Amino acid sequence: MIRTAVPEDVPEIHRMVRELAEYEKALDEARATEEQLREALFGERPAAYAHIAETDDGEVAGFALWFLNFSTWRGVHGIYLEDLYVRPDRRGGGHGKALLAELARICVERGYERLEWSVLNWNTPSIDFYRSLGAKPQDEWTVYRLTDEALATLGTPR
Repeated sequence: MIRTAVPEDVPEIHRMVRELAEYEKALDEARATEEQLREALFGERPAAYAHIAETDDGEVAGFALWFLNFSTWRGVHGIYLEDLYVRPDRRGGGHGKALLAELARICVERGYERLEWSVLNWNTPSIDFYRSLGAKPQDEWTVYRLTDEALATLGTPR
């Protein structure tokens, strides 16, 4: 049901990234190309990793795209789950749980002490699902982000 992504999966991963962005009401922000994803996942220096959830008949049901982070407090790597997506017609079949279980297995196997991700505050079905697995929200932290003009302004020498 769960396997490591291969380069031939990139077009399908790209489609699912766009489907996820549409679900999250931010399709115009999903600008990554297939070529960028291919380089990030399978280039000379991979920046991210992906797993694919398949149905019993081999159809792609969803994916997880993740990368390593590091905790200065724990002193070890962890996994940051950038995207978890199961196609709407495949939800409820255990694919999301299986993807998260595979990432948890990798953490345990490699001695990583955290598996983290973000979820939109309005995404109640996902929040309920994550809580059912024992995940706890980190309510005391607020994510900040610099992009576009603000990033360019701060990053441009004066």
